[in-house]
Amino acid sequence: MAKVSFAVDGKAVSVDVDPNMPLLYALRDDLKMNAPHFGCGEGQCGACTVLLDGEPTRSCVLPVSAAKGRKVTTIYGLGTPKKPHPLQTAYVQEQVPQCGYCVSGWLLTAAAFLKKKPAAGDSELREALSGLKCRCGTHVSIMRAVKRAQKQMA
Repeated sequence: MAKVSFAVDGKAVSVDVDPNMPLLYALRDDLKMNAPHFGCGEGQCGACTVLLDGEPTRSCVLPVSAAKGRKVTTIYGLGTPKKPHPLQTAYVQEQVPQCGYCVSGWLLTAAAFLKKKPAAGDSELREALSGLKCRCGTHVSIMRAVKRAQKQMA
């Protein structure tokens, strides 16, 4: 066991855990967070995505020790109910969520990508989001929402 300290959504946290345990488990089990979600457990679907120092990262395959001293952003740190991120607003406007299980991965990945490349074209957006899965099949609605948010952020 080791004490691992890092920031989650702007707040300093510490967990006393096996340093090889996935960050996802520390967030959900030790810090009692409801998101990110466990999806495939292999880093393939994106439901567990967080931003690690601003970069989309699959928390189910990242050892918690890799987060030591770093900034982790979950869906809760992207925006607030009073001041949602443009992507969160666009998701609601486009009525994207069905089950909502994958939303964290899509929003965080899109937010990081649009921050780097705000004028990205359709093919670049598809490529940036290509590793994410939505089992409800809302990919078309997701792309509409991302493009709507992209316009609002310009």
